[in-house]
Amino acid sequence: MLLSAEHISLNFGLKQLLDDVTLYINQGDKIGIIGINGTGKSSLLRVLAGRQVPDEGTVSLDPNVQVSFLSQDPVMEAGNTVLEQVFAGYSPDVRTLMEYEAKTMLTRLGITDFDQTVGTLSGGQRKRVALATVLLHPADVMILDEPTNHLDSDMILWLEGFLQSFAGGLIMVTHDRYFLERVVNRITELSHCRIRHYEANYSKYLELKTQQEEMEQAAERKRRSILRVEYQWIMRGAQARRTKNKDRITRYEELKAQTGPETDGAVQMATLSSRLGRKTVELDHVTKSFGDRTVIRDFSYSIARDDRVGIVGRNGAGKSTLLNLIAGRLSPDAGQVDWGETVRIGYFSQEGREMDPEERVYDYIHAVAGMVKTKEGSFSATQMMERFLFPTALQGQPIGKLSGGERRRLYLLSVLMEAPNILLLDEPTNDLDVTTLAILEEYLETFPGAVLAVSHDRYFLDKMAEHIFAVGEDGVIQRYVGNFTDYLEKHRAKVRQQEKARKKEKEPAGAKPVRQKKLKFTFKEQREFDTIEEDIAALEDRLDQLEGEMSAAGSDYVKLQELTDEQSEVSALLEEKMDRWVYLTDLAEKIAAQEGP
Repeated sequence: MLLSAEHISLNFGLKQLLDDVTLYINQGDKIGIIGINGTGKSSLLRVLAGRQVPDEGTVSLDPNVQVSFLSQDPVMEAGNTVLEQVFAGYSPDVRTLMEYEAKTMLTRLGITDFDQTVGTLSGGQRKRVALATVLLHPADVMILDEPTNHLDSDMILWLEGFLQSFAGGLIMVTHDRYFLERVVNRITELSHCRIRHYEANYSKYLELKTQQEEMEQAAERKRRSILRVEYQWIMRGAQARRTKNKDRITRYEELKAQTGPETDGAVQMATLSSRLGRKTVELDHVTKSFGDRTVIRDFSYSIARDDRVGIVGRNGAGKSTLLNLIAGRLSPDAGQVDWGETVRIGYFSQEGREMDPEERVYDYIHAVAGMVKTKEGSFSATQMMERFLFPTALQGQPIGKLSGGERRRLYLLSVLMEAPNILLLDEPTNDLDVTTLAILEEYLETFPGAVLAVSHDRYFLDKMAEHIFAVGEDGVIQRYVGNFTDYLEKHRAKVRQQEKARKKEKEPAGAKPVRQKKLKFTFKEQREFDTIEEDIAALEDRLDQLEGEMSAAGSDYVKLQELTDEQSEVSALLEEKMDRWVYLTDLAEKIAAQEGP
């Protein structure tokens, strides 16, 4: 066990966030925390990381265990350069040893100016610098709050692989469902101040949760059925109550006092839109530059009334610029953008509308519209807020008291309250919980207008998009038919063809193809391949033995230290053997393929 949190309770003002919560992190655990926005996921991570003291309960970890924490809003020194920030608190020797590795990782995360001061970075760049800091420094436990926010698709794929190979304990809040599917091996659901654990990745969790809900609903139906029978029995014998079986009356009262299973509320999105005429938005040879850099180059497109377009590309490529041109927030340097008379654009931007932290939730929405008409009928601003999980008590609260996810959900409601017929969504999945995301995806399926969304959430793009616009670093926009997975396959095939063509160009004219050397095991490799699985099994058995011996050692710290040192050595050797097994197995498969059937 690396970290334990026992009987944790936490209040936030008048709101109870955690109530008698217990959680353990063991080596190899990869835990994803999910729950509706505002339930206390980030607060739980801060408590685990020692950044927030709980009202009750204790957090314990071994003195030798190192913890790294990525917060949602990292605190940094504005005057530090990027590299100074990464190595803040470490000796110059550490920087000398790890500077090359740091620069490589920062470049992976899109940070290439290592001397830029932190105060001049955007919010997304700051988050990526903080992520690099956490990943670079050795840790036994990593605690990550929304690590995929502000990463593009390539960065997310790289981070996915990095965390899959991490050997320590990992606990994170993320709403990236492919990440939850491929990285985590445990799901912890936070609901109604309590947590529930599932030994599962995301798809298995959904399956187990559905089974659990069905069992709870069946038990509730049975309780209500018994209550009806018992109630009728009591009412029939009302005059002779003294002669009734007291135990039966007691059982009735106990059943009546029980409550049904607690369920989370779900956002209810009624379709809000206005009529859209034949003419929508037309972009005619549009070009947009900032300084010497062209981010959109000679792009033409006429938005169809039922378009579902996903927009992808590296950070800074020009995706948000394209949305701003369509929305009329930016003017093109060349070409023109033409809007139809009936076009009503709803723009859900990354930054969101300016929110006054002192303004009440009710006033913020009421300023957009006091009443809206939907296919389900007319709803007041108060009713719409309730449908978006802002109960009456929360509507009177200042916006500043909402969580980041709740503010994002409030902003989404304000955009939909304007009844748009073209929706522009810029990173809509950032900070929205998985339940709300699923409902948003269903809403977009029935939305009668066009939807264009910039997103790095692969699951969202697979569900929503029917076309993909890939914005290149040269400003050229490539169009693909299909969702994100379709685009990825076509893009990779295109890259392979280009590499093949480049290699062909480099070959001298008339050169004969080089005959590939026949693959085979050396004598030493063959012997190693024959015994490596037994070696791995022996090392795994020894690790199991060590865990038992460590448990039995109790408070004998000298013995515990010896066993811990041996455990580290055996773990390192096992990792080395596993890498070697992967290489030898791959080589064996290639040899078999070469020799044919």
